Amino acid sequence: MQVHRDLDHLPEFRNAVITIGTFDGVHAGHRIIIRQLEQAAQDGNGETVIITFDPHPREVLLPTPNNIRLLTTLPEKIALLEKAGVHHLVVVPFTKAFSEMSARSYLEDFLIARFQPHTIIIGYDHRFGHNREGGLELLEAEQHLYGFKLIEIPQQIVQDLTVSSTKIRKSLQEGNIRLANELLGYQYFLSGAVVHGDKMGRQLGYPTANLQLADQRKLIPAEGIYAIQVQLNGSTTKLPAVMSIGFRPTFNGTDLRLEVHIFDFNEDIYGRELTVHFVEYIRANQKFDHINDLIAQMDKDAAQAKAILLQTDAIS
Repeated sequence: MQVHRDLDHLPEFRNAVITIGTFDGVHAGHRIIIRQLEQAAQDGNGETVIITFDPHPREVLLPTPNNIRLLTTLPEKIALLEKAGVHHLVVVPFTKAFSEMSARSYLEDFLIARFQPHTIIIGYDHRFGHNREGGLELLEAEQHLYGFKLIEIPQQIVQDLTVSSTKIRKSLQEGNIRLANELLGYQYFLSGAVVHGDKMGRQLGYPTANLQLADQRKLIPAEGIYAIQVQLNGSTTKLPAVMSIGFRPTFNGTDLRLEVHIFDFNEDIYGRELTVHFVEYIRANQKFDHINDLIAQMDKDAAQAKAILLQTDAIS
């Protein structure tokens, strides 16, 4: 897949079949659209082109942009779309000025001038241009003038996409990893650098890798204990592990920690990037009055995580 970030130096696409969207999560619903793109490109001897935006439009247009929580960062989205077989991804820098472009200018100076689309695949409710003044009706009125084919994504599919994205976020925030993974079509993941902590886990018999996320906009699942698989950067091997997300109530912690204990692992990985793949939620965090009670519970968590991961490996 070719990734294009400079709108002034786009290639001449071959019979471009384009669609536009944030594609956050690149979940199972999005892949229905991608398959539709592929079919249209195959029928017209063309190339698939997805137009997306960075930063997320809500970060620019909403009064409280810091509330954005992404299912996928831009590098993650790029990797998932490449895996899905998309030919071209165009990352449009989303600015206030871009959002104020008139609908006709968006059509003529952006879509037509830069992409010369053979086919545009768009949702029935897709809006564009200043104050969202443009939509399917403008594209329908102008398609014969500019010679592109217009394919409407039906209402039911668009609503399913919206419901899926909302359900995924809600499921993750509630710790319902199984449902989130089902809707995504893959295990939800996040990545970060391994940083130094206070070495408390080592004293308890469970040394942990403390993660610092690469992008603070990434959605972190609900606080609690999870069975996970991890990958070190540069490796395709997934290692079994258990993870704690929370404020460490037994120690009266004040900052959110992402702590990973990799089973049967004793390498120095400080500074390396670690990707966590969520498999199953085990339990909520709780405060223990005695350290020995905490250790006993950690033993149970580790045993449960190992059992879950063994079952996962058997299924896969």
